Amino acid sequence: MRIGFVGLGNMGAPMAANLAAAGHQLHGFDVSGNAPDGVTLMGDAASAAEAAEVVITMLPDGAVLRAVAAEILPAMTDGSILIDCSTVDVESARAVAADAEARSIAMLDAPVSGGTSGAAAGTLTFMIGGPKAALKHAASLFDVMGARAIHCGAAGAGQAAKICNNMILGTTMAVTCEGFALADALGLDRQALFDVVSTSSGQSWSTSVYCPAPGIGPNSPADNGYRPGFATELMLKDMRLSQDAASTSGAATPIAALAAERYAEFLDDGGEGKDFSAFLPWLAQRS
Repeated sequence: MRIGFVGLGNMGAPMAANLAAAGHQLHGFDVSGNAPDGVTLMGDAASAAEAAEVVITMLPDGAVLRAVAAEILPAMTDGSILIDCSTVDVESARAVAADAEARSIAMLDAPVSGGTSGAAAGTLTFMIGGPKAALKHAASLFDVMGARAIHCGAAGAGQAAKICNNMILGTTMAVTCEGFALADALGLDRQALFDVVSTSSGQSWSTSVYCPAPGIGPNSPADNGYRPGFATELMLKDMRLSQDAASTSGAATPIAALAAERYAEFLDDGGEGKDFSAFLPWLAQRS
């Protein structure tokens, strides 16, 4: 396929590189002016989208998505597909989907889970909202970029699933770090706590796969000086998206709201540029 790719940053660049390596023709654009091997760099987003069967975007927030969509949708052809892999608010995803539909362009909101390592390895999970026919047409692209593509419903459903997932992740990591901090205060060995929790009812991905304590469990950012991984500022963004969505929909999420407040404190107190699991040493300093 001829594919346009807008947003060639830490996530977008390896995703685009994998598509190019699979034999697709990639025309890309990024405000940095950089593109990975195999991607022809264009002068603007609209140029990257021209004549493309599929345009993929990976952007920082809903406002940027709306602005980029306003630029690329007029350049796209009838019957083409826009796949947005950004993590944005549900309202922005639905607004862009409506604009695309008015131009006879199908849109899939397809945020991802798996981080930069998953993007490089092609093992991402995509949470997808939008028409099933468009997903079927683009299925081979998702197979290159990821391990799973889960259709969650109509426009905006992919973003809703991502927001809920990351709200659970952020809250679970926060309380996991509190568990290790409490173990330290009680004189309990961290390895002993891990051995119990990872095989008991307190088990979670935050403990068993992404343990915030260095030297314990599978290799994680904690074993690499808490270099992300998944940066604290990105986790806080997603936690705030979840709370905005909760406020708009009337859902009660009081525990997640508290976790979002604590991540904001951590970010302001040295957390910038660190993996969100560095919440643990921050807690240890406060104890």
